[in-house]
Amino acid sequence: MALTTGLLIFLGTYTPANGESRGIYAVRLDSATGTLSEPVLVAETPNPTFLAWHPDGRTLYALSESDSVNGRPGGALTAFRYDPAAGTLTKLNTESTGGIGLTHVGIDATGRTAAVISYSGGYVASFPLKADGSLGARTTFLPHTGTLGPNTKRQDKPHPHSVTFSPDNRFVYICDLGLDRVVHYKLDPATATLTPAGEAASLPGAGPRHSKFTSDGKFLHVIGELNGSVETFSVDAATGALTRVQAVATLPDDFTGENTCAEIRLSPDERFVYGSNRGHDSLAVFSRDAASGKLSLVEIVPTGGKHPRNFNLSPDGRWLVCGNRDSDNVTVFARDAATGRLTRTTQTLKVPQAVCVLFAP
Repeated sequence: MALTTGLLIFLGTYTPANGESRGIYAVRLDSATGTLSEPVLVAETPNPTFLAWHPDGRTLYALSESDSVNGRPGGALTAFRYDPAAGTLTKLNTESTGGIGLTHVGIDATGRTAAVISYSGGYVASFPLKADGSLGARTTFLPHTGTLGPNTKRQDKPHPHSVTFSPDNRFVYICDLGLDRVVHYKLDPATATLTPAGEAASLPGAGPRHSKFTSDGKFLHVIGELNGSVETFSVDAATGALTRVQAVATLPDDFTGENTCAEIRLSPDERFVYGSNRGHDSLAVFSRDAASGKLSLVEIVPTGGKHPRNFNLSPDGRWLVCGNRDSDNVTVFARDAATGRLTRTTQTLKVPQAVCVLFAP
């Protein structure tokens, strides 16, 4: 492999029948210039549209957003052993969910539980993780039910979209786009099981998609796919219950086109929050008040591509790398640590249908 220097990034992609993309790719980011190396295929696997790390930094998990995997119906989760010296991935094993294709995966802080989401199937499932990072057989399979949101076209049934573990590892939070709810479950890492614990309503028609906790566990920031918003919730330390404290728009006031939000990230120092707009094809930048959790808009900048489904910040916070699915490219931004503002570099890398950006530990 020619990838030897710089920050290693793994890119998840869609793998259509035309063969333009074949799985998980790796690139290197020059931490001095923001330049990306050419992508290298490191794991051939179907539709690895979301990736997540084991807390030991040596196992990578990739879901398959497919109707069937290895001849079995439904989605599946695959574990890969990561060799940091070589930058390579070696498959450990694959486990089927026994349901419809997956959308999101998260790993708990103890490295004993993987939780996955199916948007189309309307369920959350969990798997135990073995000592070597490989997957055990599914332990939890929980369909979502409830009153639907007002957007009859998109909120036609429950659509859980992401899984977020609380920093204290006691709860798992599920954004459900169809129900306009953030549902939380009690986590038992020893048995890799989830038990319903409560739910909170988002704004009607918001369609909550992804969420991120502050490291102290006091606030959860949720991006609404359908209404272009970021909602901030305070968190009850004892019960995990959520209380909304603010909602802010991700779009300019004069924008009238079609738009769906996608990813949300906090800067490493948690002073800024970033969210992506698909349609407006931009990144919204917010400053964050640590005491109240409230956000203030700083700027909205074009991504340099179409349909920015996912982006990520480098561990040092100096760079933001964005995957633009519909323009088949990855773009890079320099980030000002003091202001949070983004400046696009001249770097544009062709990567077919890149939809997940994950820095190596």
